[in-house]
Amino acid sequence: MKTIKLSKANGGYHLGGSFSAVEILMSILDTPREGDRFIMSKGHGCWPYYVLLQERGLNPLLEGHPKLDPANGVNFTTGSEGHGMPAALGMALARKITGKQGKIIALIGDGECQEGTTWESMLIGVKQQISNVVIVTDFNGIQGSGYVRDILPVDAIGVCASAIGWEVHHVNGHNLQELEQAIHNGDQNAPRLVIAHTIKGKGVSYMEDKPEWHAKWVDDEHELIAANDLK
Repeated sequence: MKTIKLSKANGGYHLGGSFSAVEILMSILDTPREGDRFIMSKGHGCWPYYVLLQERGLNPLLEGHPKLDPANGVNFTTGSEGHGMPAALGMALARKITGKQGKIIALIGDGECQEGTTWESMLIGVKQQISNVVIVTDFNGIQGSGYVRDILPVDAIGVCASAIGWEVHHVNGHNLQELEQAIHNGDQNAPRLVIAHTIKGKGVSYMEDKPEWHAKWVDDEHELIAANDLK
């Protein structure tokens, strides 16, 4: 409920994609590794991100999309789709060149995978052998205008990434153990893509797998229902 209360208090309404990403964000932020940096590329799902940052004693600016503020855990300004992944690759490449340790982890959306920058980034990641980057896809099957399968399917992204040299993992995006294993553990000899299969609006009965809850205001009646669902 902290996610809903924080978003409502600050004019936020992208809650479907926020709830699909909760466990992904927890697996990244609650188990930090020395030197790792995170980019919230699907910036509209920022509300649980802010909750987790606040729980760590940080004070991010509470806007509808994250704004660069490294001191408060926000490492890149995002919101326009398709920008976080190439930024992550650039940061990771800079670390590789300078010998700085730690991974760059980015969370992208499946609708975001339709962007040309995503496919270009996959090619660059292999060409430059950027093995210190992990891209996690919140694969909930819904984007702003409807179901991804009806707009521009991206089911083949894992097959394509693997074919060109990415290390690809498919996981249950609501299972912390699977997420932490895929994101943090194992020998990483290539750029890594973690496809986290999730449910849009996970945990809130009227939101689950409903496209209209990609961006919709929660009124007081629906807030009470959510509070009961999330007990």
